[in-house]
Amino acid sequence: MKKLLALCIVLHSMIFMVKAQVPDDALRTAWFIPGGTARNQAIGGAMGSLGGDITANNVNPAGIGLYKTKELVLSPGFMLNNNKYNYRGTNNNLNKNAFAYGASGIILGSPSPYRGSWTSSAFSVSINQLASYNNHISYKGLNNTSSYSEQYLEELIRDGASPIAAEQNYIFGSSLAYRTYLVDTVNANGQLIGYKSLVPLGTGITQQVDATTRGGYHELSFAFAGNLQDKLYLGTSINIPIISYTRNLTYTETDATDNPDNNFESSVFNEYTSSNGFGLNVKMGIIYKPTNNFRLGFAFHTPSFIGFRDKIRADMTTNTEAYAGIVSESSDNLNSGDPGQRDYSQITPWRVMGSASFVLHEVADTRLQRGFITADLEYVNYKGARFSASNTEDPIANNYYTSLNNLVKEYYKGAVNVRLGGELKFDPIAVRLGASYYGSPYSDKALKASRLMLAGGLGYRNHGFILDLTYSHSINKDVNFPYRLNDKPNTFASWNNNRGNVILTLGFKI
Repeated sequence: MKKLLALCIVLHSMIFMVKAQVPDDALRTAWFIPGGTARNQAIGGAMGSLGGDITANNVNPAGIGLYKTKELVLSPGFMLNNNKYNYRGTNNNLNKNAFAYGASGIILGSPSPYRGSWTSSAFSVSINQLASYNNHISYKGLNNTSSYSEQYLEELIRDGASPIAAEQNYIFGSSLAYRTYLVDTVNANGQLIGYKSLVPLGTGITQQVDATTRGGYHELSFAFAGNLQDKLYLGTSINIPIISYTRNLTYTETDATDNPDNNFESSVFNEYTSSNGFGLNVKMGIIYKPTNNFRLGFAFHTPSFIGFRDKIRADMTTNTEAYAGIVSESSDNLNSGDPGQRDYSQITPWRVMGSASFVLHEVADTRLQRGFITADLEYVNYKGARFSASNTEDPIANNYYTSLNNLVKEYYKGAVNVRLGGELKFDPIAVRLGASYYGSPYSDKALKASRLMLAGGLGYRNHGFILDLTYSHSINKDVNFPYRLNDKPNTFASWNNNRGNVILTLGFKI
């Protein structure tokens, strides 16, 4: 009896991991258009060789080395989301707006008190919202090929689950489906021979996904940079990723016919997930001026090592008409009212970038500079993301994460990102334009995905006061999978997102 109880506990733990973790989670901390100050956003985020902006903490910390004075920066913003989904030929539109912010903090730059090669040094502390997770996902369509109930069939059949195991060991998914008769046993001569779904795929079902997500990827940065004779700048930042993510998901399948005698009317699955993580990474960079007008930059971002704690609750209500009627079940009822909890670690992809800038009339007095053109070329190894169990001595968890990491390597690839921007100065006013393009992280060419940002802004600098205002517009293409199956082609929704971002940066020389 003790061995059976231990086995149930292990299976319960394993099933929670499988339910809560999918390859898509690897992109949440890797594929996004990073935030920054209004000036940084207006030039497309191309900060790799330019410097002189607190956003350099998150891009190329050598850029902090251009500071010889002290500066305080605040960057509030507002985000406007317009989503268009196409799922199996049906279009769905909706909007989601939210507050946001860019790089904010303090830079402490000072000339070197000693005669020698080092001209100045700078230290900076900042907080930046690299990515916002505030969004609303909603789409529906007709499907006569697959059902989300089939993921539970695959799970039960794969594990050779007994009816007792099906009822008790999968409390965030398959057990809910089994207890509400979305799936049921198939018996012959009093013996279990398998499981079946009560969803009538032959006549079609209407599927609908509605999910609200909140939170963001924030990064607390501590950067130090040195200036060698105003020619060479070296910098390093130690960064603490702070991640909060919640998702309230409702998934519904409804009989597409009016037949009251086919043993299926509808099934509604609700899942409530929260994920919080803290981590560490290091960014290193160099900026070199071969001539007064040219700047070359190089930066390397180590992978972030992030520890996560996830919590999950789920419930399901299924109406199988004359078969069993309306039946509801919840994970709270099966788990003493407590959410499921899982601790794990993630290693994000590394990044490397090369940059170049041309400054018009490069002089020490920035008020006399006439503008610049700057560009970044960045490579991100998306398939390099890895997950691991916090308890490394758990063989079941280790085997699961090995399989998950193999899927990440199969689903994703490395991709190139390009950022370009420029500024013209009419002291004390500056006019800025920029653009950036982020390539698809998917290895499957059928999954069309990209991110394009176009931006423009104005800046004002006078007597130590800085005021920058930018509007950036992102055109994003991606896909969303309502569920994943092993024995059928996976269906997905095409997502076209237009995201406007208004950001204001206030700066003060102190």
